[in-house]
Amino acid sequence: QVQLAESGGGLVQAGGSLRLSCTASGRTFSNYAMGWFRQAPGKEREFVATISWSGSTTYYADSVKGRFTISRDNAKNTVYLQMNSLKPEDTAVYYCAATRSLASMQNKYDNWGQGTQVTVSS
Repeated sequence: QVQLAESGGGLVQAGGSLRLSCTASGRTFSNYAMGWFRQAPGKEREFVATISWSGSTTYYADSVKGRFTISRDNAKNTVYLQMNSLKPEDTAVYYCAATRSLASMQNKYDNWGQGTQVTVSS
């Protein structure tokens, strides 16, 4: 098991930026691929981005491609989500998660953080 804790959420105006962080403890962080997911009010949780254990491979949802960047620092046991050009529809609770193999499907992830709220005002 790896324990995950997100931070960096908040309120931002449309067009602004935020950087989310997710810090891991427990098992060796570099053994895991990491993902970011989000859940908007009244909607199901959806995939945002994922990164391989080495950081060499990343995948993004079409809705965030070109605006969000996922990265990781294995020395700091932390994965980041840089969010630029934010839109009101990006408003959601953002979760980080860990998995043994790079994946976009939620059921491949068995370690989840508690989430951090991101609100984008128009």
